[in-house]
Order: sequence, then structure tokens, then C-alpha cells
Amino acid sequence: MTDLDWIDRWDQALESCPGCGVNCEAETAPRVTVDREDLSLTDEKVAQLVWYHTSTHPDWPTHDFDPAGELTQETRQRMGGDGHVARWAERQRAKALHVGTYEAAIHNMLRRIDDQGDHSTQFYLYRVQLVPTISVREGWLIDPSNFVGDVVLNEVCPPGVDVARYLNYHEDPGAISLALGRTAIGSTQRVAIPLASKEEPPWMVEAIRELDSASVTTSASSGSRPLGRRRAPSQRTSRARELTTSLAERLPVNLRWHFESAAAFSDDTAPDDWAFYVRDVMDLILQPARILEALDNEPVRHL
Repeated sequence: MTDLDWIDRWDQALESCPGCGVNCEAETAPRVTVDREDLSLTDEKVAQLVWYHTSTHPDWPTHDFDPAGELTQETRQRMGGDGHVARWAERQRAKALHVGTYEAAIHNMLRRIDDQGDHSTQFYLYRVQLVPTISVREGWLIDPSNFVGDVVLNEVCPPGVDVARYLNYHEDPGAISLALGRTAIGSTQRVAIPLASKEEPPWMVEAIRELDSASVTTSASSGSRPLGRRRAPSQRTSRARELTTSLAERLPVNLRWHFESAAAFSDDTAPDDWAFYVRDVMDLILQPARILEALDNEPVRHL
């Protein structure tokens, strides 16, 4: 057994396998694996467990999903015309849905903010209950996602199988996630995240005070700067970055990089708006009980 701090050091080649001495740079380097005591490894438990997902769609999983529905005519032409669009849409509909642990769902949101430019997009956390009679694929798979995270459903769930378990390498590493089709989902509950808190932790009060008093004038704003050189950040932005780095130290190591991206500050952002948002993002990670309680009070949507 190990922890996330050890895994982070492993990824930086600062640790080696205590058994064989191999580190992460070797082709045969070991990776995280499942916990043999994980309840989701027992077939009959899969449908009894609660699963989670984050999405920017307020009605996930969407009825009559049409991935081409919002494409403009110009976009359709750039994609090669209606025939190409139809084939592309069919490939999109063939993708598996994903559910996993609460931790994996929150990690997914942060990763999307960082990697896919979803910083200003509203996210929703879904609690998912599966259909009790689902058929679960035997055993578990190594994460089958391609480089953009997609899985073709019929490649992991052959006829007669509704759900495939896989070891998640990227979000809550070592946990089991599921690839499944829409018909395997019995019901969902949804809450918009991050969820606003009424608490005002000391760091937030102090951060707002400091940022309000910091200058937004950059060092290069009063004169020209050499071609190609970026404008230096303002005192306010620099201080916000320092605060973000300090706050990230309170979080699990595998979430820090994405958190810092989610907490990015710009001088046109009001300090109190930034601090409230950062507080609420941190609560998703450090105060999950509050988020889960909010889900408890949401209506159940039966599919």
C-alpha cells in the first residue's frame, strides 16, 4: 500500500519500487493497481453502490442525445458536409458513459477546467444509481480510455454486458470506475458545483483584504517593452498566485496542479469573487460531506 504523496514522488523518479528497484522511467515500471478489498470488485455490489459523475450538461445523460444538434452550417461544411457530420455524430453516440468515485468526479471537473478551457462553464455533480438488474463484465480492465478519454461502448461491453469496470489511472488513481451505456443508469440526483458556502475562513478574509489593497498597475504599463517580452503581472495578480500556491498545499498532491489552474486570477476579477470561488472549489475537496448533504436534498430523476 502507498499514498498519493509517494505516487507523486514516483512520477518524478524520486522513488523506486521497494521490491525490484525499478523507477517510473523504466518501460516495465509498475503502476497503481486496485485495492483487493474494493467492494466494487464484487459483481453483486456494483449496482448497490453509489457512483458519481461531473458534467457541464444540466440533463446528463441527455435524452435523444444529438451531438450535431448545435453545429452551425459553417461548421458542418468545415467538417466535410452532412455525410461526414452524420458519421461523426454516430461515433459520438457510440461512446461509453463514465461514472466513478466522488473523488474521481471532482478530479474530472478540475482536469477539464485545466485541460479543456472550461473555467467559466457551469459544472454539475451527479449521484448515480444503477439499474439493479445490470449485467457486469467479469473482472476489471486497465483504463481503456484513449488519449482524449473516450471509450467505445461495444468494445468494453459486448452483447449481454451492461457495465465494465476499469482501473482509473488518471482520476482518483487506483479506484474503480465504470464504462456503461445510458440504459444501465436507473436514476440521478444533481447539484450545481462549486456549491456556495456561508463560511468565511480566515485565509479568505485576509486574501480579500490583501488583494483589495494591492496595485493592479504592471511594471511595463508606463512604457514600452521589448518585442516578444510578456507584460509583467501586477502586484495583485502576483499576490493571488502566491496565495493559490499556498492554498494548494492543503490539497491532495494529485489535485494541486489542476486546482491552481481553476483558481487562476486576472486583474479584471473582483478579489471577493475570486476568493469566494476558490473557497467553494476547496470545499469540494476538503468538505465533501457538505456537498453530499446537498445532494441528499435534491430530487431523484428516474431515467
